[in-house]
Amino acid sequence: MDNRITQYLPRLPYWGNLTEAERDAVARHAVIRRYPAGSVLHSGGSACLGMIFVLGGSLRTYLLSEEGREITLFRLAAGDPCVLSAACVVSQLTFDTQMEAETDCDLLIVGAAVFKRLTEENIYVRCFLYELATERFSSVMWTMQQILFEKVDRRLAAFLLSESEKAGSLEVRMTHEEIARQINSAREVVARMLKRFSADGLVELRRGAVRLKNPEALRKI
Repeated sequence: MDNRITQYLPRLPYWGNLTEAERDAVARHAVIRRYPAGSVLHSGGSACLGMIFVLGGSLRTYLLSEEGREITLFRLAAGDPCVLSAACVVSQLTFDTQMEAETDCDLLIVGAAVFKRLTEENIYVRCFLYELATERFSSVMWTMQQILFEKVDRRLAAFLLSESEKAGSLEVRMTHEEIARQINSAREVVARMLKRFSADGLVELRRGAVRLKNPEALRKI
């Protein structure tokens, strides 16, 4: 067994509520995998991956239409668990999602079969499963609310501020296309809005990046 697995297993939110036999089963059926940026971890027709726990990097979960349009549902960072990649465990999850690595990622993956057995036999794991599914559903509903009711300028301003705060820098290193994918808009719309922000002195457009010049004005938007 990879020694790192023993090191990381206690980080699982439900680890403290497992019996010794259950812990042993999880340890035997858990793996650590690295996915390079751009890798597709899960898609509608792929095999059930299992429950994942992000050790490092970031993931994006999205819907993909037949026309190729993407709607970002939520993102995962280090310390986040996810069960949508184990949809075969939750029969109520009937919609197909895609999951890709935004950056190089290290994931702790608990196999679908052992995780399904845990949800059937351990009430704490079952509660964790449904609480997490509810939390993710809440994120999806918030995203849909933003798409349906928030204007693009407000979504764009909020996204730029959020990314700036996370990076600890006034520079957001993303292309127009990447930003558009994150706020669920078209690249042309984002490019036009950024030009307006630039003309108003709110941002400075750079190659592959946007620098915030007036965060307070963006917050007012």
